[in-house]
Amino acid sequence: MRKLVAFEHMTVDGYASSGQGMGFEWTFRSYSEDLGVYGQDHIQADFDTAVYGRQTYLGMYNFWSTQPTAESAPHERAHAEWVNAVDKIVCSTTLESADWNNTRLIRGGLAEEFSRLKAGTGGAIAVYASPKLVHSLVELKLVDEFRIVVHPVVIGSGTPLFHDKSALDLELLETRSFDAGAVYLRYRVA
Repeated sequence: MRKLVAFEHMTVDGYASSGQGMGFEWTFRSYSEDLGVYGQDHIQADFDTAVYGRQTYLGMYNFWSTQPTAESAPHERAHAEWVNAVDKIVCSTTLESADWNNTRLIRGGLAEEFSRLKAGTGGAIAVYASPKLVHSLVELKLVDEFRIVVHPVVIGSGTPLFHDKSALDLELLETRSFDAGAVYLRYRVA
């Protein structure tokens, strides 16, 4: 059985998106080479399907589909090659099409679609950012793990990773801190 993992960057005050622009501009201050390499080589090592909500998908597509460039750092180049080749799913009721290679669109029936995916063979299914989608998947009791990078910043408002209806018991599996002050937390849903 495959795991469904929510891979999130989060502020100290619990927000996964600022609601401004792409929503995670606050990550750049504490994003470092050691975090990038660890993310690629360890946090994401078992992912073979990337899942996005509409807004995150559009931002990722607009940036990563044109990468890597000559100026890309090694971890950016590796991620660009991976994300352009990996199977991708975008969940949206309003998006007309999903044009990025290896992408399919899910317009509804999240419980059925993700239960079927999880019952199949393969690596972990990873939801990237997309906190509103994560809220829906948590309510449906489909998320198996949270892999969270907490950044040393407080933004005061935005979209929280866990909404007020969330009630989860979590088991800590792993922690790690990075040069620029970010901390990685890996939790299994108990």
